[in-house]
Amino acid sequence: MTPAINLVKKKKIPHTIHQYEHDPNHESYGLEAAEALGQDPESVFKTLLFSLNGDAKNLAVAIIPVELKLNLKMAAKAAGAKKAEMADKDIAQKITGYVLGGISPLGQKRALPTYIHISAESRQAMCVSAGRRGLEIELAPHDLASLTRAKFTSLCEA
Repeated sequence: MTPAINLVKKKKIPHTIHQYEHDPNHESYGLEAAEALGQDPESVFKTLLFSLNGDAKNLAVAIIPVELKLNLKMAAKAAGAKKAEMADKDIAQKITGYVLGGISPLGQKRALPTYIHISAESRQAMCVSAGRRGLEIELAPHDLASLTRAKFTSLCEA
């Protein structure tokens, strides 16, 4: 069990766990998950950490579809910051308690401001990392938002 799975079980949130064999040679963790699970890439989301206003330890979380690229200007605006940049990988792993490619928005060591791309809001279900490479958790977007105190907002250009 991972902290992400433990959290949804503890809160009695309906969910489905999907497991697949992670290929270390695949170039994209998120697209690998969508392909391996036979899921529409629009329903599989990646968890990205970004730092605010040049402070490497002032982090926020963006949850976006695996096919899209985070727009850092939009992320900064969502977080009420002047600028945003992708978080340092080592800091991201240390702060969340998860490894790269397995960072879940759920059960992180420290609660961070979290933003979910607006495209998730109208979906019945979405998949995010369950806290390990090769492990995804499927749940309702509003349940994810509730558990992470996230806001739905535009984070990517269409």
